[in-house]
Amino acid sequence: MRNFNYSQPTEIRFGRTRVNEVGKVVAGFGKRCLLVTVPEFPALAPLFAKVKKLLSEANIEVAHFDQVQPNPTTDSITVGANLAKEFEAEVILGVGGGSSMDSAKAIAVETTHEGTSWDYLYFRDTQPTEKTLPIIAVTTTSGTGSQVTQVAVVTNTKERTKSAIYNSIIYPRVSIVDPELMLTVPEHVTASTGFDVFCHAFESLLHTNASPYTDLLGKEAIKLVVKNLPKLVRDLENIEARTKMAWADTLAGLCIANAGVTLPHGMGMAIGGMYPHVMHGEALAIVYPAFARFTYKWAIPQFAFVGRTLNPQLEKVSEEEAAEKSCEEIDAFLKKIGMWINLKEKQIPENEIPELAKASMVLPDYTNNPRVATSEEMLELVKESYSK
Repeated sequence: MRNFNYSQPTEIRFGRTRVNEVGKVVAGFGKRCLLVTVPEFPALAPLFAKVKKLLSEANIEVAHFDQVQPNPTTDSITVGANLAKEFEAEVILGVGGGSSMDSAKAIAVETTHEGTSWDYLYFRDTQPTEKTLPIIAVTTTSGTGSQVTQVAVVTNTKERTKSAIYNSIIYPRVSIVDPELMLTVPEHVTASTGFDVFCHAFESLLHTNASPYTDLLGKEAIKLVVKNLPKLVRDLENIEARTKMAWADTLAGLCIANAGVTLPHGMGMAIGGMYPHVMHGEALAIVYPAFARFTYKWAIPQFAFVGRTLNPQLEKVSEEEAAEKSCEEIDAFLKKIGMWINLKEKQIPENEIPELAKASMVLPDYTNNPRVATSEEMLELVKESYSK
């Protein structure tokens, strides 16, 4: 076994009804809380009201920033940070999916530092400091793993690009994972975020920083997704499947916090940066068939594992054949959960394919893939994802 590190500073409170503890949790970090959410809509209105009530009962003053948007932008984060400054917030509470939790992290940084969140991206010389406000996360989807990671993804609409703050200071201090909060997530969002869980887990197996610990967690997450996501998109109120997907999401988040993601996420981030209307899980689903066929020969054991998990009949064939067949099994899984889509269907201009391919090589994720794409190969991968 090779040497490896593993770290996870977030306190995870997992299980049904655990959201009831949010008041006591937040009170441990401050008495003035900025609540960060998407705009209120019927499915989430009762949850927002409940959280505010629980905070009030814990004698916490609350300001509500409810302008989070999918693929959160630097502009929206600045609005939230300005509110936090004006309110003199002591703690930031993100309630929602990855966009809300990532926004909470970025707001916690921008509120306490000069400039904007974009000034503290992972590659900058200047990084967030201990001044960053404490962050609490309450997740309402099973997909991003943001509740247990040190990552906040942000989009700069002016530059048409997407990047991330990556720093251990933005790990949530406490994460509440309550599967009951996920019962109102609609079918397509359930499928899209659920496939993101699969991608996080699988890519952590492929990553150059993979370890026996992340392999253990990643393989368990993949098994849970394969078994539970298809039944969940058919029965959205299946609380047992919701619970298993919430656990898979948490496991996969723990994986990417310590290993990381590879080629598909670099491509997916480029798609989301240039075309913010494309959900992150959709972007991954679009590129996965091309990615799998490009990569499998360079990672036979990992692809064989996925192939056999998706189709146990592949236990009867060699590792090489199981790995090759995994590409077809991934296709079939995407079709089963309603995620067989391409760039053309998402109204991506065909004449921008070269620009998208170039953008897919901005983040370093592709360099962690078992097979590292050249610029010519990246262009082919994007072309293959256009109208598959």
